[in-house]
Amino acid sequence: MTADATAGDGVSVVAMLPVHIDALMCFEREMFGAEAWSAQAYREELADRDHRSYVTALDSSGALVGWAGVRVLGADAEVLTVGVVPSARRAGIGRLLLGTLLAHAVERGAEQVFLEVRVDNPAALAMYENDGFARLGIRRGYYENGRVDAVTMRKGLVDERIRR
Repeated sequence: MTADATAGDGVSVVAMLPVHIDALMCFEREMFGAEAWSAQAYREELADRDHRSYVTALDSSGALVGWAGVRVLGADAEVLTVGVVPSARRAGIGRLLLGTLLAHAVERGAEQVFLEVRVDNPAALAMYENDGFARLGIRRGYYENGRVDAVTMRKGLVDERIRR
């Protein structure tokens, strides 16, 4: 992974370590409810260094304010999760995390990236669309045991390669 990224407000993005998992778990449950990952699931994700990359956003005091992960398999990448703690939202942390994931995907040779996002999350949808993701379709009943649909999205990474 590339060097750590830093936002102007003192937020740093660093590679996720097992120690970060405990810090994010209370937020994971609060933010993702029925779709929350377990601590063990995160540990298993971190163990797959060949295909997966996870990062955390830390504020200037070292407190966790966000996390994100991507899987890269050949020319395709998939954003697996992006979370920003509620008290830190609307400060550009999600964009910083996403940019770090996309940079990692480009470094690993990905040519396109996919993701799913809840249809009832307009802030996330706007962030992804503003970053150049296009809507592909709807996955009916993807979240909350069939109660909430997901929007599938895709972004080509050729432009990302040119910028780096």
